Amino acid sequence: MRFAKEDLLRPEQLCEITGWSPKTLANRRSQGKGPRYIKCGAKILYPRGDFEEFLEENLAPARSERKVALAVPSRRPAATKRNQNAALRNEYEARQKVLAGQGTSLKVKSMPFSEAAEKFIAWAESEYRKHPATARRLKVSMASCKTYFGEQPVRSITAGHVEDYKAWRRTAHGVRDVTLRHDLHALSTFYGGYAIKQQWARVNPVRDVDIPSDKDATRIHVLTAAEETAYLAAAERYANLYDLGRIMIRQGMRPEEVMTLEQANIDIEMETIFIPKGKSDAARRRLHLASDGEVARILQRRLDGGQWVFPGKKRGTHITKLNNSHGKVLEATGLRFVLYDLRHTFATRMAERGMDLATLAAILGHSGIRVVPRYIHISEGHQRDVMRRFGTEKTGSAMAVSWQADVN
Repeated sequence: MRFAKEDLLRPEQLCEITGWSPKTLANRRSQGKGPRYIKCGAKILYPRGDFEEFLEENLAPARSERKVALAVPSRRPAATKRNQNAALRNEYEARQKVLAGQGTSLKVKSMPFSEAAEKFIAWAESEYRKHPATARRLKVSMASCKTYFGEQPVRSITAGHVEDYKAWRRTAHGVRDVTLRHDLHALSTFYGGYAIKQQWARVNPVRDVDIPSDKDATRIHVLTAAEETAYLAAAERYANLYDLGRIMIRQGMRPEEVMTLEQANIDIEMETIFIPKGKSDAARRRLHLASDGEVARILQRRLDGGQWVFPGKKRGTHITKLNNSHGKVLEATGLRFVLYDLRHTFATRMAERGMDLATLAAILGHSGIRVVPRYIHISEGHQRDVMRRFGTEKTGSAMAVSWQADVN
């Protein structure tokens, strides 16, 4: 049988596609366990069609083994199913490249993790340009990954290495599960969304690692009235933190929404704040100022004809973080919470006062009520007071009338 030149593969091409060494390929030829080959003088060549059949025959058992493995109970069935789908997809893509004569492109390139991480961060800033908070979170999480993995090749990092990274983050830095969860999701995005496509790795090692669940990662603290008073008293020496905290706890805005407020979007006469953009379409909204007048007074004082309500140190910029001043206030008061908890505090207080979830979702900048319950953490004291007002001696319509009267 005559073959066209493009229908024949050289031994080195097979080695690059399969990952075998030349010695392994030679042993398979001598043992009759490799794909069919032909000799052209001193040359050994592999017909492409025979190699494709060899791939098909050797891939089929792997699929069967995976089906058997999936039948065994697993602690993480969802992750196992995800791994199976990813493996099948990789096999399909690899075979398609072989069929198109691009088998040599399957070779994984060696790339130091630190260098790859820098490229990934630059990509993320462009990819998530409409969601800059996501890009910033990825950058923060990748900083610890760069420190730990350093110059280690991306392709050599295994699930075991990632487990060691988890232990290092917990012991060396004392991070909570919520921070570790963010770090692992960032590392997974690095592999699945970027490194594999760049051919720096074949698999995502994070898929085989246990990631703390949402429940385990929760770190929400709703401030009591006494805690709010103590915090603001200590924060008064830091003007930006003091004003931002009071706005958040009365308007429910996100920290970055307050920091990026433009003076042009403040209407003191109409008592409104316009937020033109955010992490979702629902974040674009117009808020009415709290009726006690405190937020209006803060904004009025800051309207000086410039661009930003909270200008940065450099001309034309706005503040981007208040970690240092917030940390000093926490140290002085003995409190422990993140700025975002002021938003949770607002949501909880509004719910306790009877605000319906649809209205609360609109104020918080959510597209629906599904996410709102995550922001609300009703205290036991409030539950007790409600049950006392609810009454146990009345039933039916009499109970409903009594309840409405108490609420109103």
